[in-house]
Amino acid sequence: MNRLLIIDGSNLLFQMFFGMPARIVNEKGKPIQGTLGFVGALLKIIRKTEPAYVAAIFDGEHENIRSALDADYKANRVDYSAVPEEENPFSQLPDVYEALNYLGIKHTETVTCEADDLIAGYARTYEKETEIIISSFDSDFFQLITDNVSVLRYRGDKTVICTPDYIEEKYGIFPSQYADFKSLTGDTADNIKGADRIGPKTAAYLLNEFGTLDNILANAEKIEKPFIKDSVIRNAERLKTNYRLIKLGSKVPLPFVLHELKYSYNGITTNEVLKGIKLR
Repeated sequence: MNRLLIIDGSNLLFQMFFGMPARIVNEKGKPIQGTLGFVGALLKIIRKTEPAYVAAIFDGEHENIRSALDADYKANRVDYSAVPEEENPFSQLPDVYEALNYLGIKHTETVTCEADDLIAGYARTYEKETEIIISSFDSDFFQLITDNVSVLRYRGDKTVICTPDYIEEKYGIFPSQYADFKSLTGDTADNIKGADRIGPKTAAYLLNEFGTLDNILANAEKIEKPFIKDSVIRNAERLKTNYRLIKLGSKVPLPFVLHELKYSYNGITTNEVLKGIKLR
């Protein structure tokens, strides 16, 4: 079966920008560490996964419906509009886009939703037609994992491809329960507060017992341990909101259809790409 590789572009750019040496400049003195790291990682991921189709999705400027649900959602994130250029990953985004154009890889910025939702849209639309690999360190994508959808967490030689078995072994739940799981425990990365006294083990226990968050809430009086029962009942509205924040939407317009994402790797190197876009 052919394979579609979806790159969480903003996630990979941030990972590479802050994971590379603090400042790498070209012979003209232009900072290129983010672009260098992004292209190098992208080509390694492509060589590892051998996709027939590739797309890179980036977060653009859009009204965030999740922030309307909860003003604290992602309120812990840095406002990069006030960050100096040399410390700002977005300053190298134009070069990253130029590199993707040079490679012939389709890319887009979301304007009506978060990149996560658009990536979910691609996964749900094409998972029966082709194998899907989502490259990202964002654990929200774990909820999309099926026998035909996996999540690649790039770490060079220590790269991990997360499958249903990975989720079951690590968390003791099925991937389809991951949004319920994170609703209970919270998500510090997105500034989402979970139910007090409910950690990963307790969340997994509740989901193994009741199946879904809705069933946990509907059967809260049946929870045996008093302190867990009390927490679930007290935090019921919070948990419902959490689920709406964490559950990815997949019914979004797709900017490209599958055949437009066709890609064939020709052995090009990172250095050749940077030379091609005149960064070296």
